[in-house]
Amino acid sequence: MFASGLVIIQRAKGIQTFAGQLKNLVDRRNTSRMASNSPPLSDMRRAYNSTNQFFDEADLVSKEPFGNFRHWFEAASKQSSILEPNSMALATATKDGKPSVRMVLLKEFNENGFKFFTNFCSRKGKELTENPRASLLFFWEPLHRQVRIEGTVTELSEEEATNYFRTRPRMSQIGANVSNQSDVVKDRSVLEAKRLALLEEYGETKSIPKPQHWGGYLLKPHSMEFWQGQTDRLHDRIVFRRLLPNEVVDPNVTKAGTDGWFYERLYP
Repeated sequence: MFASGLVIIQRAKGIQTFAGQLKNLVDRRNTSRMASNSPPLSDMRRAYNSTNQFFDEADLVSKEPFGNFRHWFEAASKQSSILEPNSMALATATKDGKPSVRMVLLKEFNENGFKFFTNFCSRKGKELTENPRASLLFFWEPLHRQVRIEGTVTELSEEEATNYFRTRPRMSQIGANVSNQSDVVKDRSVLEAKRLALLEEYGETKSIPKPQHWGGYLLKPHSMEFWQGQTDRLHDRIVFRRLLPNEVVDPNVTKAGTDGWFYERLYP
């Protein structure tokens, strides 16, 4: 009896092993089938505008970049499929040229430049301290448009940063005080503990102070490029830029705008 029971157990273990191997084989086949249903990266492309929907110099609403940016930004803001038209990629670099990029939110723009806020001790904050040059990129996919902006960056005043900080949602104010942005943290529980401690300290009505390590920047552009996609990949690119010192230009291709700006069309 004991030997028979042992045989039955061994057979059962063998069946379980076979069942496990069969399941793994089926899972691998399903994964392979799912992967085969995805088009290869080389085939992933979308149709953009037709050739009669091009973006030309005649479509500029002003002969300086800020009016054109406002025109495109307002169009993006009216698109329900664009959830955050003010989201932008911010590229910075160390003084020796090592780049990094991340998404941030634009909070104001005018003829002086583009404003955003962050933690000065973050990676981007440290890089902007040692190399105060940066690039912004807005991409509004449903409109097949993007705007690339390059320029120099300066810190906003403490007063302006504080005034903006007070307009932020209360939980965002708490978050700014909790986070030592870009530093290593053991786990999520550390953040939660700090957040709960601050919520207990300030309650629902007590004013939450702006951290000294938190503030704003102004990017003052020297170049702004407006890009509109075309299905035939002959994309439209019009760039506004400041001239370099002592630069001589061909007026047939580099045209004088207003407020010291020049604009030209670029090859796609």
